Amino acid sequence: MSGVLHGIRIVEQGTFITGPCAGMMLADLGADVVKVESPAGDPYRSYQGDQYSPHFQAYNRNKRSIALDLKSPADRTVFDGLIREADVFIQNFRPGTATRLGAGVERLHELNPRLVYCSISGFGSSGPYADRPSYDSVAQALSGFLSVVVDARRPQFLGPALADAVTGIYAAYGTLGALVQRARTGKGCLVEVSMLEAMAHFTVEPFAAFFALGQTPTSSDRPRLAQAYILRTSDARLIAIHLSSLEKFWEGLVRALEAPALAADPRFNSREARISNYESLGAELDRQFAQRSLSHWVASLGRNDVPYAPINSIDEVVDDAQVGHLGLIVPVECGQTGARAVRPAVQFAGKRSASVRAAPVLDEHGAAIRAALDGGERWPERRSEDSGTTV
Repeated sequence: MSGVLHGIRIVEQGTFITGPCAGMMLADLGADVVKVESPAGDPYRSYQGDQYSPHFQAYNRNKRSIALDLKSPADRTVFDGLIREADVFIQNFRPGTATRLGAGVERLHELNPRLVYCSISGFGSSGPYADRPSYDSVAQALSGFLSVVVDARRPQFLGPALADAVTGIYAAYGTLGALVQRARTGKGCLVEVSMLEAMAHFTVEPFAAFFALGQTPTSSDRPRLAQAYILRTSDARLIAIHLSSLEKFWEGLVRALEAPALAADPRFNSREARISNYESLGAELDRQFAQRSLSHWVASLGRNDVPYAPINSIDEVVDDAQVGHLGLIVPVECGQTGARAVRPAVQFAGKRSASVRAAPVLDEHGAAIRAALDGGERWPERRSEDSGTTV
């Protein structure tokens, strides 16, 4: 299986995460993504490492790289040649930058009216914030997302660059919709997504609650209503449980704890009571879980059908039995010996990726792409030896 987007040609002029993530999502589905970089390369290359940081590798696998100086007439010709045959163009510059580089939507649509042009920004292409710089943390804060995930008593940012990645995923989603529309109309279109819009939509449930109830959501609402807890065991491990709204999960927890008195306690004998007394129940569960080891609770909760999971570190995820069964960790082809990565999450007809291609070094495919175009190829096809495998 060559991928559901086999034959789709993409030029990505992305830096850092949002644009490259969108390109990676489509490349993971089999699209041929040519990453156009400046001669200095994507700045994320040197984020933590010498022009090949693990951060860059994470979002640029399955792509080819060519370095082009769009101020150079010769390089502009190469760029235009790629655009004429591309299906999609992706950029995440600040508003106005792409136009100054000669990669604005009007010019590229003149070259290729069928082009799906995906523009990613921090706050949108117009408005009072349009010219402000935006990064992951800024978008998380402005969109309201942080207000419903951060404990106001001790506010801290979440670890991963969530807003960057989420925006890239939304951009890929919009691009796929535009490709379906083009199949009907024969015309490309401009797809726009901002980090603010993506994160506000990602936070859709708290907004819905606000509109319906007229109350401003807080970070404690979701875990309280979901009856979710993070608990520490006697061996200093952390475990998460999620009781949801089904009474059977509370009953299973009572059995796992061997604590029938807990069920009889009027503070906890109904879901509504447990929600009202969320902190008190948490304190009682803290006391109970602190008496036994993680392995004990894993076995007991599992026997009693309680939704649970130990809070795994990354190295533990790699060795997890279910992760192994799903083949979630795959080798990186053409990369460093023994290199591994998390495969694309989606399977098609029961088939999943068995490997990914290594992120390219800067201009790794530049000479081959230029030679192909000079030799009369309308699009520099990826050679078979540069293809990944799927099972």
